[in-house]
Amino acid sequence: MNTANWIPDLFMKRVKENGMWTLFSPSDVSDLHDLYGAAFEERYLAYEKMTENGKIKLFKKIEATSLWRKMLSMLFETGHPWITFKDPSNIRSPQDHVGVVHSSNLCTEILLNSSEEETAVCNLGSINLPYLCTEKGLDEKKLESTIRTAMRMLDNVIDLNYYPTVEAKNSNLRHRPVGMGLMGFQDCLYIQNISYASHAAVEFADQSMEMISYYAILASTELAKERGAYPTYKGSKWERGYLPLDTMAILEKERGLPIDMDRNSRMDWSHVREMVKKYGMRNSNTMAIAPTATISNITGTTQSIEPMYKHLFVKSNLSGEFTIPNLYLVDHLKKAGLWDQEMLDDLKYFDGSIAEIDRIPDDIKQIYLTAFEIDYEWIIECASRRQKWIDMGQSLNLYLAEPSGKKLHQMYFFAWDKGLKTTYYLRSQAATQIEKSTTDINKRGLQPRWMKNKSASSNIQVDRTEPPKACNLGEACESCQ
Repeated sequence: MNTANWIPDLFMKRVKENGMWTLFSPSDVSDLHDLYGAAFEERYLAYEKMTENGKIKLFKKIEATSLWRKMLSMLFETGHPWITFKDPSNIRSPQDHVGVVHSSNLCTEILLNSSEEETAVCNLGSINLPYLCTEKGLDEKKLESTIRTAMRMLDNVIDLNYYPTVEAKNSNLRHRPVGMGLMGFQDCLYIQNISYASHAAVEFADQSMEMISYYAILASTELAKERGAYPTYKGSKWERGYLPLDTMAILEKERGLPIDMDRNSRMDWSHVREMVKKYGMRNSNTMAIAPTATISNITGTTQSIEPMYKHLFVKSNLSGEFTIPNLYLVDHLKKAGLWDQEMLDDLKYFDGSIAEIDRIPDDIKQIYLTAFEIDYEWIIECASRRQKWIDMGQSLNLYLAEPSGKKLHQMYFFAWDKGLKTTYYLRSQAATQIEKSTTDINKRGLQPRWMKNKSASSNIQVDRTEPPKACNLGEACESCQ
């Protein structure tokens, strides 16, 4: 079972100010389940008053930071529960007039209303972005054509689908939500010779998602002109004149704190606004970025919006074992005259990372950083730029190379400050590495890795001249030896 914390903004504020948090019995505060934003905060404070005057007797007050620390500790140790944010998921929902978003789906990108009468259903599709990308960037005309076709196909799925329950059918036919996403974001960066840890990557994330948003919404209005608007369109944020970008101001007002999200746009959205006003929307929701784990392997692209995990690794699932090499890196090294058997052995020895291979130039290393070599700020900033254009969410994994409570705290608060709705897995590195049975490790000597380890996650290369401080594991681990 995959679990997640459904966190209100009030809790994050209490953590920020080192305040107290009150735990209630759900039976005493049942209406909180369906409240969010300022309404939730007002009612929650009223319940706290009731504990003071004796009207509610079953409660417990604890330090908010203590509970937050336990949540993060459990997340690091087990990978669950994930960190998802209740208020931005609801406040920015186009369907706030007909219900409440009670949770995300398993992968945290789908944010739809659910109730006793409706089980949220979404219909997903992912654009294979590298096929539309050149060294100069995205081919906008091809992207527009692809999205128009894909949106029509996804809308058809709603009518052709098999529904195992009445509640699922009710939800899908009433709201007709679809989730247009993407895969191969990292491929596009490679094609353009851009490092994920760069402002250029952030700008490309912004630009690409704006294009997808523009043409996905436009395609839905064209379908509405042809087939009619979805049944619950009247009263939605679309009908009230709000596009996804507009809802950031509503979230900021409800939160009562500034949200550090860039809100600039490049395209002229007046045409889209006119089309929505004139014809309405065929689909209540239009965008969500799914993980695309297996289909990316099949199509030969990197997963979703993920950075490259490693440049050589093996993935196993029910379909079998996939050996995943980074062919962009191989081609780049071939052009530089660096690809040979020794380089392949080095990739195996260093577990799919090139950070410690001395004969590879620094400019190549900067482009081919692996997930654990990229500072989390870059990954979250890219996600923030996408989030402003998306009416649902994105399946966003975060990476932490070394255990650090402080860094965990900073990382998830950064995600909240940047206006994200959800996060997915927290990935950490294994304590051990695979046996190097097909390489001669003796020729590399027994030099400790810390002596030549470099921080590849920024433009500044840092050589460690002494080992890191000993950890508290009881015995000296590999890093401390």
